[in-house]
Amino acid sequence: MKFSSSILGATLITLAASPALAASKNPFSSAFWRLDNTDLIVLIAFVIFVGVLIKYKIPAMLMGLLDKRAADIKSEIDEAKALREDAQTLLASYERKQRDVQVQADRIVENAKEEATRAGEQAKEDIKSSIVRRLAAAQDQIASAQASAIREVRNQAVKVAVAAAQDVIAKQTTAADADRMIDDAIAVVGAKLH
Repeated sequence: MKFSSSILGATLITLAASPALAASKNPFSSAFWRLDNTDLIVLIAFVIFVGVLIKYKIPAMLMGLLDKRAADIKSEIDEAKALREDAQTLLASYERKQRDVQVQADRIVENAKEEATRAGEQAKEDIKSSIVRRLAAAQDQIASAQASAIREVRNQAVKVAVAAAQDVIAKQTTAADADRMIDDAIAVVGAKLH
C-alpha cells in the first residue's frame, strides 16, 4: 500500500505541474471541471488506471516478478561463478597432471637412455671378454697343433733315424759283430734286471 500511495502522490504532483493547470489562475474553477477539457479526462483516466493497478495489486506483482527475475539472475550469476571456479579448478588439476605426466615421461626417457648406455657398455665388455676367450682358445688350439706337429715331426724323425741307423748298421755290421752286440745287449739287460 505504501507503493500505491507514493504513486498517487506522484500523480497529483504531475497534475499540479501540468501546463493546463498552470495556465488557469484557479485550477479548481468551473472551466477545468468541464467534460470537454482533455486535461480532466486524462486525469480521470489516469487516476482510474492507477486505481485499477492498485486494486489488482499489479505494482506488487510487477515488483515480485522483478524481484524474482533479479533473484533468478543472481542465482544464474552465482551458478556461473561456481561453474567458472570448478572449471578453473579442473583446468589447474589437468595442468598439474600434465606437468606430472611430463616429468614422469622425462624420467622414463632418462632411465631408458641410462639403461641403453649401460646395456651398450655391457655389450662392449661382453664382446671384449668373448674376443679374449676366443683368442685364448685359438692360441690353445695353435699351441696344441704345434705340439702335435712337433711330436709328429719328432716321431717321423725318430722313424727315419732308426731306419737310417738300421740301414747303416746292417751295411756295416758283420755277422760276428751282430752276435757280439746281441750278447752285450743281453748282458746289459741282465745286469739291469738283477
